[in-house]
Amino acid sequence: MKLKLIRKFLEYVYNNYVGNFLGFVVAMASSRLVSHYFTTRSIRNLWGLTAHKTVINKHTYTNLEWAITIVIGFVVFEIVSKWLTKKLQQLLPKYKFTKWMVDADDKPAEKAAVVPAGVVQD
Repeated sequence: MKLKLIRKFLEYVYNNYVGNFLGFVVAMASSRLVSHYFTTRSIRNLWGLTAHKTVINKHTYTNLEWAITIVIGFVVFEIVSKWLTKKLQQLLPKYKFTKWMVDADDKPAEKAAVVPAGVVQD
């Protein structure tokens, strides 16, 4: 019982940290998505006169960057938390070194042989 509780706790921590970390990394990378399409007025582009991108004010740029980061980070976190965990649960029993991570209840049950009525087994 104690080992099962520890294993469940470690699974919970692992799933949350992996999901959060990947969500954070992808979210930070997605903030560059805003800078690819939009720019703000600055001396580099002569206050928007020579800009090749859409010029927006700094407040809108910051809000858009935060919104994109949060949405994409959340989507990646959910994908990792749900889909990847499900795939790992399917793959773990197949390999010799990861069979211990799957509960006996979670392992596929062996098909019992059907015995006709009235037949005695040894």
